[in-house]
Amino acid sequence: MSEVFDYRGTEDFSTGGFRFPNPKDSSLLLPLGHHVDVYFPPPKRSRVSAPFVVSGEQKQKSSIEVLPDECLFEVFRRLPGGQERSACACVSKRWLMLLSCIRRDELYTNKITQSGEPEKRSNPKKEDTCSESEQKGGYIDSNEIKAEAEEEDQETEANGYISRSLEGKKATDVRLAAIAVGTGSRGGLGKLSIRGTISIRGVTNLGLKAIARGCPSLRALSLWNISSIDDEGLFEIANGCRLLEKLDLCRCSTITDKSLLAIAKSCPNLTSVTIESCLNIGNESLQALGCFCPNLKSIAVKNCRLVGDQGIANMFSSAGRVLTKVKLQALNISDVSLAVIGYYGHEVTDLALTGLQNVNERGFWAMGNGQGLQKLKSFVVTACRGVSDVGLESMGKGCPNLKQTCLRKCPLLSDKGLASFAKTAGSLVSLQLEECHRITQFGFFGILGNSRKLKALVVENCLGIRDTDFEFPCMSLCNSLRYLTIRNCPGFGNASLAIVGRLCPKLLHLNLVGLQGITDEGLLPLVQNSEDGFTKVNLSGCVNLTDSVVSVIVKMHGSTLELLNLDGCRHITDASLVEIADNCLLLSELDVSGCGITDSGIAALAGAVHLILQILSLSGCSSVSDKSLASLGILGQTLVGLNIQHCHGISLGAVDLLVEWLWSCDILA
Repeated sequence: MSEVFDYRGTEDFSTGGFRFPNPKDSSLLLPLGHHVDVYFPPPKRSRVSAPFVVSGEQKQKSSIEVLPDECLFEVFRRLPGGQERSACACVSKRWLMLLSCIRRDELYTNKITQSGEPEKRSNPKKEDTCSESEQKGGYIDSNEIKAEAEEEDQETEANGYISRSLEGKKATDVRLAAIAVGTGSRGGLGKLSIRGTISIRGVTNLGLKAIARGCPSLRALSLWNISSIDDEGLFEIANGCRLLEKLDLCRCSTITDKSLLAIAKSCPNLTSVTIESCLNIGNESLQALGCFCPNLKSIAVKNCRLVGDQGIANMFSSAGRVLTKVKLQALNISDVSLAVIGYYGHEVTDLALTGLQNVNERGFWAMGNGQGLQKLKSFVVTACRGVSDVGLESMGKGCPNLKQTCLRKCPLLSDKGLASFAKTAGSLVSLQLEECHRITQFGFFGILGNSRKLKALVVENCLGIRDTDFEFPCMSLCNSLRYLTIRNCPGFGNASLAIVGRLCPKLLHLNLVGLQGITDEGLLPLVQNSEDGFTKVNLSGCVNLTDSVVSVIVKMHGSTLELLNLDGCRHITDASLVEIADNCLLLSELDVSGCGITDSGIAALAGAVHLILQILSLSGCSSVSDKSLASLGILGQTLVGLNIQHCHGISLGAVDLLVEWLWSCDILA
């Protein structure tokens, strides 16, 4: 090999005659004028300026460049180590692409070791500190081979393997080739994510081929919004990356069932597969994954028009004993698929169904009565019109270990079905309702009265909940409830809040957001009946609350309160800040944005010795001025976040001083 690189003569390779086919070819002369790419040191000033002509024998082409690709391939695969291959990759794009075509089993170093000759091993720690370019694994040359990993690239170590993410203009075949060559000697590439390439010089099958040949250790592959890769690229991955465990395909319109079949057959270690908006992937892919992937734990199929009941049925009949997490969204499936899931999903613990327009009440009823979802713990349904009282009650009975349920946009669900579900789902711990407009005040309190283990309840944008004058019968206390969130339910008022105060004495986290109908009169009973003390209280958007209720909150719960959010409570004034400064011992986050706060209130907070605030938001407090600069400086000793946006009384100069003083605090201004 040394004879090839150190060649100086002309006997072995020259065939005789003139080296260039056309000696008068203008491309062999240097260009004239001010665009000359040659540097000349400035000469002394001359009396006459005249154009110059470069003449002489043309520089001969380096002998190594005349070798065909087959010879260079043989030379490169005999290089002793990763550093040498990395150095050769810097020479040209041609060399880089040739190096990226060499598979691990084609490297000659393995054969040298087997023949008994000593193999030169390098210290891995030494390799990591050899040079800055090697630490980054990058290659830069005159042919615009960009760095394989610049500062913008995210490189993390996961289970001893390198993780890379390419996006936009950085996602090219050249970059993938550089990754394939550069990561081989540094533990191997474990995770690769490619998102949204440009149409020109984007990632193609050639780039995936380089990864498949140079990165057999690849465990996770994500391809997002890439139309220039088709089945040929995934065939290469199937042949070269047999350790693949996670595959994520999103908006890959040219990939079909053929390549997914190859992946399923060649990669038995697959545990997680996500297929989203891939228009040419259908039932055959799901059937292959179920048959050939014995370790498949998680499957997510979203917006794939060719996936139907046959694919879901075949996959669950084969992999129902191993699948634990299933997500199905916007598919052309019917009640048959849900019945199959309910019968074969023996190991399923997490099930999410979204936008299944062809599924009716019968499907959910059959899924609950299938008795196969005994291990189901999390159930999420969004925008499925088939969710009704009968179907939900059936799910409650058929899933004895169900702990978390989220129901969004279920227009047929009513109070009766919700109360029955709460009664039959004996293990239910967390329930979230969103945009279920047939749920009224009776359904809300039916949940509290029938749930024995419920710890968290979230109700959002349910317009059917309104205060009524109806006298509720005596109900047992809901002592298990710790977290209550009611968000943007305009009909939820003082009457409902007072009943919550009587039924839920063990609340720790209280989130009442955007409830313009509640006042101090409705909130006080809830605050006064709490036995264990609030730790987090969020009252943002409750515009009718005043300093009186805040005073009660901080006096009764100041020893436990850690977060207080009063964003948009316009009647809150400095009096509340004085009470907070006097009574809150553990408060770390305070938001009084849009309140009637002035410099006096900020001074009161700064004077509290025991108060250790970490996050303070004063956004929109127009009465706060430069006079609070000193107080904010004192508070800033413990602050990590300060929001003073739209505080028009604070000048730009004061903001600059705060940024200078509070260098360790993130300031929004």
